[in-house]
Amino acid sequence: MAPCTGLQGFFSPATWASPVRWAVLAVLSLLLAAILVRLRLPAATLLGPMAAAILLAGAGRGVRVARPVFLVAQGVVGVMIAGHLPPSIVHEVASGWPVFLAGTGSTLVAATLLGWALMRSGVLPGTTAIWGSSPGAAPAMIVMSDSGGADMRLVAFMQYLRVVACAVIAMVVARVMGGGAPAQPVAWLPELSGWRQAGPALAIVLCGTLIGGRLPLPGTALLAPMALAMLCKLTLGLPIMLPAPVLATGFCIIGWVIGLRFSADALRHVARVFPRVLASILALIAICGGFAALLVLFAGVDPLTAYLATSPGGADSVAIIASSVTVDIPFIMTMQIGRFILVIAIGPALARRLARGNRTGPGSSCAGAGG
Repeated sequence: MAPCTGLQGFFSPATWASPVRWAVLAVLSLLLAAILVRLRLPAATLLGPMAAAILLAGAGRGVRVARPVFLVAQGVVGVMIAGHLPPSIVHEVASGWPVFLAGTGSTLVAATLLGWALMRSGVLPGTTAIWGSSPGAAPAMIVMSDSGGADMRLVAFMQYLRVVACAVIAMVVARVMGGGAPAQPVAWLPELSGWRQAGPALAIVLCGTLIGGRLPLPGTALLAPMALAMLCKLTLGLPIMLPAPVLATGFCIIGWVIGLRFSADALRHVARVFPRVLASILALIAICGGFAALLVLFAGVDPLTAYLATSPGGADSVAIIASSVTVDIPFIMTMQIGRFILVIAIGPALARRLARGNRTGPGSSCAGAGG
């Protein structure tokens, strides 16, 4: 095929140089985020860039966000979470541990059962459905899935499709339930004094990211800065606050990383199984919505807080949405982080155990998906 020339070549995303792609991604992200802000929708600086990245990745080869940049973005979210957690959080968890245990465990059980049912149906090859249905710790489950007899590409698609679906639905639920963006103006251009006050938090982001990035455990880029920020907050009384531009940049980078997973190759590879995978994800979201209703009825939690606490999306995206609405952020993040730790602790072993009796091999009905 002859190479594209003229206007045809310019409008072919696959031929764009990297700087052009970054420019298009930045402009489109800004435009979509501005529209969402104008509509007073939560987490606009996450969802706008995420949508822009999905559009760009689906149209061509996308771009690559450097790993250190993504780690720092996770550190920003971790420190933001610590800023919202009160010093009494340990006491609150200890006094209400049955609620937290039931909330975190129920989501893991539901996701595992759905994955097992999807695996038994033979829709996906090997143990892919089990690993792909895990409600959290996406990078860890993707990496470990290969040794568990799963298709890593399908596992990655299932994990990040779940994150996107949960983020979008959580945004809609927050808007419908009256959780629009805060009425107070956002200081997009903070004064010099504001940057000085944020100095300790910015230093914690960098130090925590350096520590977390070196630890051989998943999720430490978010957990290490969060733990360090809480330690400094409790022992030294340091203010934990980050300027709006820093938060928006961190949210934007996370949105890009999630959206860029949906490349054209990945979308073609999963086209045949997409309807059933999406149905499984929507079923999990609905089941978790039922768990949220139980929290409202039996624990007196307000509906939006309960929904976000039980949402099976990523802890970082849920934290970003929660920070833009009026909810009980400590409760939400305790549930989210608790489930994350639970998935890391027992998720891989649970997946391997359930997969032992699986007889669906690579020759299943979808083994050639995307091929």
